[in-house]
Amino acid sequence: MKTFNTLVSEYSQQITEIMPWDLEEKLASDKPPLLLDIREPYEFDSMRIKDSINVPRGILETACEYDFEETVPELVEARDKEIVVICRSGNRSVFAAHVMQLMGYTQVSSLKTGLRGWNDYEQPLINAAGKVDIDDAEEYFTPKLRPEQLQPTK
Repeated sequence: MKTFNTLVSEYSQQITEIMPWDLEEKLASDKPPLLLDIREPYEFDSMRIKDSINVPRGILETACEYDFEETVPELVEARDKEIVVICRSGNRSVFAAHVMQLMGYTQVSSLKTGLRGWNDYEQPLINAAGKVDIDDAEEYFTPKLRPEQLQPTK
């Protein structure tokens, strides 16, 4: 049996990961990448990188193809464009980048450390009201595990 962390480790060896400072540089270029945030809509609404699009991980494969209710034409037509996949911590984006490579995307990468790392690097996040305070983002990204979610000790 493979654990979540084992799968993330295996798939991360098969994709390209970039750090927040790499993304900052790419966004400042004359040809910035498509930013694909694969978190759930409620997460995306809470905070995101400016100009990112939201396609939840659960519908990614059909969003990448025509003839589905979830089809996102901008994404379907980006198979040869640079895409950076974003999630909360850089784990779900590894899975998404991996499957997108299998689907023929040639310039897809994952934001290592995710939005947590982006915020730690003190880069801007926005929501519908405007800029998100860096301390509010830090609080949002701090894990809040309930006791029953922790692995039992033996």
